[in-house]
Amino acid sequence: MSFGPAGMGYDRAITIFSPDGKLYQVEYASVAVRQGWTVIGLSGKDSAILISEKRKQSNLIEIKALEKIFIVDTHVGATFAGLGADGRVLIDYARLVAARHRFVYDEAIDIESLVRQIGDLKQFFTQQGGVRPFGVSLIFAGVDRRGIHIFRTEPNGLYFKYLAVSAGSGEQAVNEHLEKNYRRDMSFEELVILGLKALRTATEGPITGENVEIGYIKLPEATFTKMSDQELDDFISKAGVGS
Repeated sequence: MSFGPAGMGYDRAITIFSPDGKLYQVEYASVAVRQGWTVIGLSGKDSAILISEKRKQSNLIEIKALEKIFIVDTHVGATFAGLGADGRVLIDYARLVAARHRFVYDEAIDIESLVRQIGDLKQFFTQQGGVRPFGVSLIFAGVDRRGIHIFRTEPNGLYFKYLAVSAGSGEQAVNEHLEKNYRRDMSFEELVILGLKALRTATEGPITGENVEIGYIKLPEATFTKMSDQELDDFISKAGVGS
């Protein structure tokens, strides 16, 4: 009698554990994240930023219309790496959770509470037959009564708070750069320049206003804002990553 590979059959349903305790469909979802466009989240002494790479997959695509940084609520924004459709659905769900909290309690939702509910939904999709995990990792940046936060959610439902984090195809190169150059007391301008330089280590060509998008939140305003084209061009010039 012949036998197939040890993992054969254990990836055919999300509810089946392999003999070594793995859910292969969840691991495949993590692979989808590592193939996505690179995204970065950074927090400093009085601000937090999100940076996302944008790739022009066809000369006929209007790349300015591609959106990778999203305003979830006035005090929090998000981006994602992985399957775009999955990310869009989870962003919409996060907006619904934040809006529902405001309606019921008349106050902005705490960032970790929002992220936990996204993680709970992701975890639910790892234990039900007939579904698949979300192939996306989301990075949230926001400010609440506890301060400035950067969170990343995983396809299996886990989430962690970070000082600086990245996801996507350039994650390894970006994280290596951040580990060497990040400081907790960095100003908003220093964060943006560091993030652009880190992203440059994971891109093949120069960074331009077309292939990158940035969102940020600063104290004391505590309002998540998407960076304008002029601001973005100025920071690209300061960081020296445009060539």
